[in-house]
Amino acid sequence: MRTRLISIRWGSLLSGVLLALGATALAAAPQASADTGVAAVAEALKEGPVYVDPRAAAQLPQAEADALAEKIKDAGKPVFVAVLPATADFPQDKVLAAVRAETGITGLYAIRLGDGFNAGADRAVMPANAVRNLTEAVKTGAPVDASTQLNNFVDQALTQTRGGAPASWGTTGAEEGVPVGGLVTLGAVAAIGGGSAYALVRRNRRKKEEARREAVERLSVVVDEDITAFGEELERLDFHPGEPGADDAMRADYERGLDSYEKAKRIMASVERPEEVTGVTQALEDGRYALACLDARRRGEPVPERRLPCFFDPRHGPSTEDAAWAPADGAARTVPVCTADAVRLRDGLDPAVRTVDTERGPRPYYDAGPAYGPWAGGYFGVGILPGLLMGTMLGSMMSTPAYAADYGGGMDGGDFSGADFNPSDFGGGDFGGFGGGGFDGGGF
Repeated sequence: MRTRLISIRWGSLLSGVLLALGATALAAAPQASADTGVAAVAEALKEGPVYVDPRAAAQLPQAEADALAEKIKDAGKPVFVAVLPATADFPQDKVLAAVRAETGITGLYAIRLGDGFNAGADRAVMPANAVRNLTEAVKTGAPVDASTQLNNFVDQALTQTRGGAPASWGTTGAEEGVPVGGLVTLGAVAAIGGGSAYALVRRNRRKKEEARREAVERLSVVVDEDITAFGEELERLDFHPGEPGADDAMRADYERGLDSYEKAKRIMASVERPEEVTGVTQALEDGRYALACLDARRRGEPVPERRLPCFFDPRHGPSTEDAAWAPADGAARTVPVCTADAVRLRDGLDPAVRTVDTERGPRPYYDAGPAYGPWAGGYFGVGILPGLLMGTMLGSMMSTPAYAADYGGGMDGGDFSGADFNPSDFGGGDFGGFGGGGFDGGGF
């Protein structure tokens, strides 16, 4: 009798757990009223990487969709693909952003809309230029079937996408052959450990946010010095548009310098992330070249060649030549230098290097840590900088994927953000702020 009671109670408990799990599954499933539209797309993409609208099933048969999904899952990357009909449910100018917002997961989103194709990504997952280039690469001169186009896109994207697949893509126990008892155990463990896992995720995000804030604070000091120095250059130049001998070319140079000064101040006033500082130093570099041109015109000399700033301190202005230089215990390389630093190097003296404050005291910017990468990148170009910095602390850090992940965005690929994301951080082109060339409707 006692054994029977225990058996009945255990059976009741097991049934209760299974009913609870079933209710949870039903709650997570798309509503019957949302069989079409963005909501249905989003619900499906939360569960797996590929969604094909029933009205577009002829474009990508089930077997091919499954194979594409398996490829993405095997790579473990946050790449989302949707094949949709060109209907009023999916307006061309809004569908990409709407799907991203409704899905609520950072990632790379590719949409085949009718015969058109477009893609967008959160900046933490892939830079906008990379998305744009990948998108254009799969648009050929003649119409191409959805399977070929999407597989070509995914094959190239998986090697460049940062972050991991969302946890919601995990397979069910039935798919993996897990027995019911194991499923119940896993459910219980998840219920107990879910809160701890969520707390860990939040703690890690807070640490990353704190690191970004500290990086911005350090950069603010250096950038404010640069802006102030540029303003002083404008004053020293003492140019007046109506002064004797002034012509339209001089006035244009001066106006460009003023515009660059105002642009640098405007961008810096709104900077929230380290990578945004790149725009400030790009503006200052452009402004310094404009002032160099103005100075040459006033002296009656040829306009100088457009060159990179002096490597040792961009405040020195555009470089005038290239010179061999090697950091301490590093290999020699050729760097752009101003006239004064070129003379110092030829005389066997140390160049006038820009130093910044660190916990170890004043250090050259290239040995001060990763925060100064965006600052230097605006002056020298992200593609050129690693070669110039080879063998330095900053150069070594910039060559690792961790550097881009730490300073590329607020979340990692695959993180859940809901609709709380900055549209300017999700893009691949200029179409509607999100596109990678637009839905061309067959213009491949």
